[in-house]
Amino acid sequence: MDILSVEHVSKRFAEHTALDDVSLSIPKGSVYGLLGPNGAGKTTLIRIINRITAPDSGRVLFDGRDIAPEDVRRIGYLPEERGLYKKMKVGEQALFFARLKGLSRREATARLKEWFTRFGIENWWDKRVEELSKGMAQKVQFIVTVLHRPELLIFDEPFSGFDPINANLLKEQIMALRDQGATVIFSTHNMSSVEEVCDHITLINKSHNILSGRVDDIRRRHGNNIFELYYRGDEAALREALAPLCEVLGAADEPTADYSSLKLHVDDDARVREVIRRANEAVELRSFTEIIPSMNDIFIRAVNGTL
Repeated sequence: MDILSVEHVSKRFAEHTALDDVSLSIPKGSVYGLLGPNGAGKTTLIRIINRITAPDSGRVLFDGRDIAPEDVRRIGYLPEERGLYKKMKVGEQALFFARLKGLSRREATARLKEWFTRFGIENWWDKRVEELSKGMAQKVQFIVTVLHRPELLIFDEPFSGFDPINANLLKEQIMALRDQGATVIFSTHNMSSVEEVCDHITLINKSHNILSGRVDDIRRRHGNNIFELYYRGDEAALREALAPLCEVLGAADEPTADYSSLKLHVDDDARVREVIRRANEAVELRSFTEIIPSMNDIFIRAVNGTL
């Protein structure tokens, strides 16, 4: 079942079209990547979902009905443009935001202490915000976004400014929140993160939804039937055995010291089994693997119109 559906949403600002007939559906309990180049319309769509602005046409459904003002409390939103009150103490400010989300002081304090410990910032409770590094400030903002345990979490560029260790910590927490039943949308330019954590994606370019689906399905669908094999033996004999079935493109990109490699194009899926059989007869076959394009490759090809 979908927790959120966007149906034929359009939005214009003066002469600029930010979104043009965009539709997408976000399944409950998924991590959903909202991708696209700068200016594509992602942030406008996020603002419409959060009821910060309204669409010119189309609608947004939350749990199968038109999204209403009271649904905003069921959403946690961490915008890309973030800000904390620099002169306030960290704990005091976190409590302030938690109370705005409807938590009692006692419940908010207990949850905050737990999250601060988890993120390794428990000693910063009484520090002023202006003393925090950018990464620590972002941890605080992440915490206050998820503290009230919303059903839908929306993060706009959540990994921006994090070093690899803290980015990995954040990924782990996002996956844990999903496992606890939350649905997560995040907008990002980090394609490796998309592959690591996203179940589904939508790619928006020039105000249009140009690609949607499960990450694994998209990567396989846009593969080019390129395979690599590693072997020991006579390369000439191997090439001769494979010549009637496929095109040999040359050595694979990452040869090893122990095995030789070849990259192949097999244009007919039905021939793959026979290619493996003949290769195994001609040489000592170590591995045979399809080269699946990365989301980064797919992103570039889709935006450039070469997908």
